[in-house]
Amino acid sequence: SVLISLLRAGLHPTGGGCLCLAGDCPYCVATVDGVSYVRTCQVPAAEGMVVTAHPRDGEPPLPGEGRKHEVPVESVFCDVVVIGQGESGIAAANAATKAGRRVVTLEANRGEEAVGIYAGPTVVARTRKGMLHIHCHEVVVATGAAEEQPIVPGSHLAGIVTSRAAAKLQEAGFDLGRVVTVRQDRRPIRFEGTNHVQRVVFPDETKEECDSVVVDFGLHPRNSLGRIGHGLAVSVVGEAAATSPLPPPPVAGIVCPCAGVTVADLESVWDRGFQEMELLKRATLAGTGTCQGGVCLPHLRSFIAGHGGEVPAPFTARPVTRQLTMSETAAGFDLSPFRRTGLHDEHVRLGAVMDRFGGWWRPWRYPDVEAEYWAVRRNVSLGDVGTLGKMVVSGPDSVELLERLYPCRVADLKPGRARYALLLDERGYVIDDGLICRETASRFFLTFTSGGASFAEMWVRDWSESWGLDVRILDRTMALGAINVTGPLAKQLLARAGLDSPPGYMAHHLSEVGGVPCRVVRLSFTGEVSFELHHPTDRSADLWRLLMDLGGDLGVYPHGLDVLFNLRLEKGHFIVGMDSEYDSTPRRLDLEWAVKLDKPDFVGKQAIVRTNRIPLNKRLVGWEMDGPAPAEGAVLRKDDIPIGQVTSARFSRVLQKTVMLGWVRLVDGQAPGEVICEDRPARHVSHPFYDPEGVRARG
Repeated sequence: SVLISLLRAGLHPTGGGCLCLAGDCPYCVATVDGVSYVRTCQVPAAEGMVVTAHPRDGEPPLPGEGRKHEVPVESVFCDVVVIGQGESGIAAANAATKAGRRVVTLEANRGEEAVGIYAGPTVVARTRKGMLHIHCHEVVVATGAAEEQPIVPGSHLAGIVTSRAAAKLQEAGFDLGRVVTVRQDRRPIRFEGTNHVQRVVFPDETKEECDSVVVDFGLHPRNSLGRIGHGLAVSVVGEAAATSPLPPPPVAGIVCPCAGVTVADLESVWDRGFQEMELLKRATLAGTGTCQGGVCLPHLRSFIAGHGGEVPAPFTARPVTRQLTMSETAAGFDLSPFRRTGLHDEHVRLGAVMDRFGGWWRPWRYPDVEAEYWAVRRNVSLGDVGTLGKMVVSGPDSVELLERLYPCRVADLKPGRARYALLLDERGYVIDDGLICRETASRFFLTFTSGGASFAEMWVRDWSESWGLDVRILDRTMALGAINVTGPLAKQLLARAGLDSPPGYMAHHLSEVGGVPCRVVRLSFTGEVSFELHHPTDRSADLWRLLMDLGGDLGVYPHGLDVLFNLRLEKGHFIVGMDSEYDSTPRRLDLEWAVKLDKPDFVGKQAIVRTNRIPLNKRLVGWEMDGPAPAEGAVLRKDDIPIGQVTSARFSRVLQKTVMLGWVRLVDGQAPGEVICEDRPARHVSHPFYDPEGVRARG
């Protein structure tokens, strides 16, 4: 092993500590070929290996820039997994094989290290070839027992080994020199020496000179995998299932070498009230290091028993039992933290600059920004809104669920109609917004913001289950793409694609557009005529290309987020999380019209009723100013006193001035008529700034 090779060269991996040569202690860990926390006693030495000691203080450095650790993964299916191939493990494997069951065995000494048991059950193991994911019906844990480590002052010195380790070293040809063996009935009170042990001191203060100390204190079950598998189809056999007497309570020394926790540390937190196993563990971090309690757990239990009289159960064991690299942990999974719509490749093909927003990769801008903007205001444009949260709610209690969930009315919404709706939490704060589209008496199609898409299903499902309502909830966010066709010529383009009878404003219906089944929803976020085409994601590219081809002579050009933010701001539309704050109520957002307090109870109603009695102290309002837009977040000042900040600011091409939304402190319920922003005057104006009557959107 690497450890034997290091010891032959006169090197101790960590500088000292009782070596067990069985993978239970943290004293042999090192960085091997760039991977840290490797147990050198269980890794075969190979020519060309680079082995680096961990620093005495702190953690080993992270891998350098550009380093890739490619880890292959193999998935295996069987009936029984037997972890450990000692006497009891071999017997369990043979019995299962004779019964005609498919068996997979794992043995750490063969380089097959089980690191966790998960629901299924599924066993995850690290091997010398990569990661192994074993899906089975039953797990047998036959991991044997670990030798007890000494906890006394000086136990950090080199030259201390367990009895099993001593036997292995002698087999490897090591001369241990003068050996002092310490046992249960002959426990020392300390070891003495500078870096290497030189003498052993016993309770009567007698001292024995030595070159090595062999520790033979007995065994403790190596049962962390069995505790991880509690409640699953997992059985523990052999020494791993045995019980053993606890060691005497530790008096002095390092109890947890991984975290450097001493007996004095335990006494300190005990005196402050951390007197249960899980609390003691968390207060000191004992048991949370590389050996996951392999060294310290018996001594922690003994410490508590010695102070309280009762022997506590071991602390909860959780995967993983060994440190893994991020590459090992992620092996077999390809999950981008930012999702992509079905049109991602189309945006790239058209030269869009992609950026991350709301958990998605989205087109920020296309090569011709001016063409993006004016295509919406003068001609027709396509926007990818497949990132919107999309959900179907149906069932006998669907109306009751939505009436309780939303502050607007739902029961009077007719099939084929849509309604803008806020989503409130229990405190009456706005957490999302979107559309409610009614299909039938008991079936609804809901939309949510891109940022709220991943949260929406949990929110709706949690409330429906809490209220015990009979509904069906289906998240369609990833299954459905959506294209926004917007601009004065939007109807003309859709007619070319076969949509001769588009829905009216705030209406929707199912139809085919260019042969693609779509839910066509009429609304407007840009301030122009707009139709959202919700369709199967696998048809997104087909529909996009068709519309781009059909609209060539109409001046069609796609728009990205950068231009969309301009367009929506000109219409005064706020964006949840960008313009709203954590305590934004509908009243503070000037959206009281979207809340019907005369309807029965809904989430957040009582909070709104209560806070409505309090004078309004701040509000999101509209501002305009000459010249370029200030930075978003810029401070608004009145008489040189900060009274608010800008949330959104853009120079409007169509209005030829800067328009802004910003929070401001109210005086006697009123916002000041003028403030100073970045040393320039900004005027308080009503919004929407563009087409305030909404004539263009309804055209």
